[in-house]
Amino acid sequence: MHRIQRFRPAIVAAVLCLLAASIGAQTGGKKSYTFHGKVTAVDANAKRLTVANEKIEGWMDAMTMGYAVDKDDVFRRVKAGDEITAKVYDGDYSLHDVEVVPPKADKAAPKK
Repeated sequence: MHRIQRFRPAIVAAVLCLLAASIGAQTGGKKSYTFHGKVTAVDANAKRLTVANEKIEGWMDAMTMGYAVDKDDVFRRVKAGDEITAKVYDGDYSLHDVEVVPPKADKAAPKK
């Protein structure tokens, strides 16, 4: 037990370095794409959004798929039926910087 305590600062430092490298590897230097889609389900327990996304030229065809998100506050702001935009990166199937798109005004509706 005393040996582990003696190395604890080094172990903590190593873990923090690995986490920092992992976060940087997810987005650093990878090509980014703008993601558009409609949320079909929100699972805060699993920390996933199911989204029917539009085709992302050069990266992904239109499809419905579950995605992890980069920030937990997304689950308080986003609900099924919301249109969203986000940023995605090559090789990373997580949504970053998720934003709800305001509904478009219906221009065809007559004014009263």
